Parts: sequence; structure tokens; C-alpha cells
Amino acid sequence: MPDTNDRVRAVAWVDDMLHLLDQRYLPAREDTLVISDCRAAAEAIRDMVVRGAPAIGITAAYAAVLAARARFSADGDGWRAGFEQDLADLGQARPTAVNLGWAVRCMREKAAGLSGDPVPALLELARGIHEEDIQANRRMGELGAQFIAPGSGVLTHCNTGSLATGGYGTALGVIRSAWAAGKLDAVFADETRPWLQGARLTAWELVRDGIPVTLLVDGAAAHLMKQGRVQWVIVGSDRIAANGDVANKIGTYSAAVAARHHGVKFMVVAPSSTVDMAIASGADIPIEMRAPEEVLGCGGQPVAAAGAQAWNPAFDVTPAALVDVIVTERGVVEQPDLAKMTAMMK
Repeated sequence: MPDTNDRVRAVAWVDDMLHLLDQRYLPAREDTLVISDCRAAAEAIRDMVVRGAPAIGITAAYAAVLAARARFSADGDGWRAGFEQDLADLGQARPTAVNLGWAVRCMREKAAGLSGDPVPALLELARGIHEEDIQANRRMGELGAQFIAPGSGVLTHCNTGSLATGGYGTALGVIRSAWAAGKLDAVFADETRPWLQGARLTAWELVRDGIPVTLLVDGAAAHLMKQGRVQWVIVGSDRIAANGDVANKIGTYSAAVAARHHGVKFMVVAPSSTVDMAIASGADIPIEMRAPEEVLGCGGQPVAAAGAQAWNPAFDVTPAALVDVIVTERGVVEQPDLAKMTAMMK
């Protein structure tokens, strides 16, 4: 059960349906979508109903259960062909988050060894993936908090909490653990344009859990660091390359550059399923490009001059040389490089 600093769950399996807290409308509304088929789950991932690499992976695992149930009901023992197509479509919903492909592979491999009704075994695996994520987050929270000195200020970017995971969070899990240990004097959150995940989601989570948070526009982060009010920048990741390069929400790279200039430490917190040892470096990570309208408008209202164009990469890549610590449930890598990442993943 969630504790007093971890009340939120973005993904749930209830009454044989997938329930997703619709993050597009937070904090104004708390709507839950009840999803009964795999295609709707893929659309929810693509449309940002659910976001955050671990939460996307968990959603994909439950979506595979929905796909198997529908195909077995319709086709009996011939369910596998349709199921494979459903998984292929699901895997294309968002290209950067490696957890999506990882979860799809897990469900595909499990299904390959099944006979008869595949749903019970696949549901057991999906629930296991969900619970293991929560436990991994708590472990990462403990490991990462050990680096935080009492009296510290921390800055985070985007949303990496319970909304982005199975529960507790990755980077926000470290912040939760450090707060519970009495180590933090201040928590700052970038607003995170253009979807405002920091303003809408991170601030909402922390306020809801009773952790004081101060919001700032993305461009104010360097000035905050210059004032000496931040000792750590703590972020999550959607994909980590074999050499320790980190893909994360757009704006992470600039925060890392500013942190290094000002002597502020930079921590990346992500489950080991986010590490892609098949990708040599960040240069090989596919970067999702999203619609220009997300930048040209806000909340459905235009904010830019008519006729202006927009460039809207959803992610950027922070070189390993700018990362002080990578925290996973398997352990901690300081000053990451290929040798250290390989040793951890073994």
C-alpha cells in the first residue's frame, strides 16, 4: 500500500480492465480511463494519457494481456498471429522509451511457451512487472538518497514520480527518500515545456504528498544554481546507452551543462530496464519528434504568432561526461562509462 509520501498510482488493473489516470488534464481534473483493448492502450501511450518510461512499460504489459484475451476469445488456438500484430503495433507507440520495447519482448517471450488460454500467465507476468517496478523504485530511492547531504537543495526536471512509474518514482523516489530522511531543505521543479510535466504533475504529486516544492521556469535553473541554492540535479531517463549517455525529457541536457558549470552534481535515476546495452552511445538513440502545435500553443490555445514554425524534439541526450551518478536497482555507477555500465548490467 502507498505510504504517506506515496499516495498516487497512475496505472492499475481493476476488474479485468486497465485503468489509467489521464495525465493530460492534471491537476485540473482527475479522470481515469478504463481501457479494454490493446489498440486503445497504444493510443493512450501515444497521446500522453500515460507517460514516463517505466509507466509506459507497465501499461504495455497490461495491454498485451488485453490483446491476448481478445485474440484467444476470437480465434481460439489461432490467437498467436493476431497477438503478434498487436504487439508490433504497441511497440511503435513511442520510440524513445526503451521500457516499451522491453515490456513487449517480455510478454512475447512468455507467450511463446504457453498453451491453452494465455491470459492467466500473461496477467501474472504483467502484475509482476508492475510490483517489481515499485520495489525497484524504493531500492533506488534508498541508494540515491545516500548521496544527498543534510541541508541540501535539489532540482528535478519533468516528472519522475508515481505518475511516471508503477509507484514511488525514480528521481522523485530519491527525493521522497531524502525528504523522509530529513536531508532536504528545498525541492525545486522546472516547469518542463511544452507539456508542463513539472508544473502540472511533479508539483501536484509533491503537494499531494506534503513535500514542499518551488516551481521555476526552465530558463531560471542556471540562475538558481548560480545562487548556490541547489546541490544536486536529479532526473530520470527514458533510455541509457551502453556508454552512460542519457536520453531524457527535452531540457535535461541544458540543465546538465548548467550544473557542471556551477559545480552542482547531476544524478540520473532509472531502472535497469531503461539501460539499452545494444545502443553504443546517445548518438544512436532515436529521438521522438512531436507535433509543432505543442510548442505553438498551450492548453489548446495558440500562443505564438500566426505563421511561426516550431521544432519540437521530445527528448535530448546528456553525455555521460556530464553525469556524476547513475542509480539503478542493481546498484550505482559513478562517472559512468562503457566498462562500468557493462559491469553493472552483468
